This record gives sequence, C-alpha cells and structure tokens, in this order.
Amino acid sequence: MAGTRRQFTKEFKLEAVRLVVEEKRPLAQVARDLDIGRNLLRRWKDELQGAGKAEAFPGNGKLTSPDEEIRRLRRELEQVRQERDFLKKATA
Repeated sequence: MAGTRRQFTKEFKLEAVRLVVEEKRPLAQVARDLDIGRNLLRRWKDELQGAGKAEAFPGNGKLTSPDEEIRRLRRELEQVRQERDFLKKATA
C-alpha cells in the first residue's frame, strides 16, 4: 500500500533546518512538530551545511546547468559513434 510521496518546497526545508540550527531546537522535536522523519530532517541539515544555501535542494529533478550539458554531450557523442560505426560497415 504505497501512498503518494510528499514533496517539500525549498523554503519549507530551509525553515525546518533554520529551526534546528539557529533556534537550537532539538532535531527530534522539530521533526515531530513538522510531521517529518528525523533522518529526513538530518539529511536536509547535512545537505544545507555541505552545499551551501544556493546549491542545496535543487528540487524537482531538474539538473544543474553543468549536469545538463554533460548529459547532452554524452548523447551527442553516442550518436556520432553510431554514425561512424554505420559508415565503417557500409564501406566494408
């Protein structure tokens, strides 16, 4: 019985972590008050402290600009390789 996954906005995550870090509230209490798991809140906290506010929680599966370019270039490279292999076989 799988339910739908809850999605949280970047602002919600930032506010939840702020309650733990700046207001010095216990992580377990904040998680309980917000009805989220302790491990989830801990992961958000670690991500924010590791990446910084600007890069943390990119959200919605959207790739960052460098990741998107790498994916595009890999697709293009694979297409060029297939064309090259086809031309090799055609001339043989």
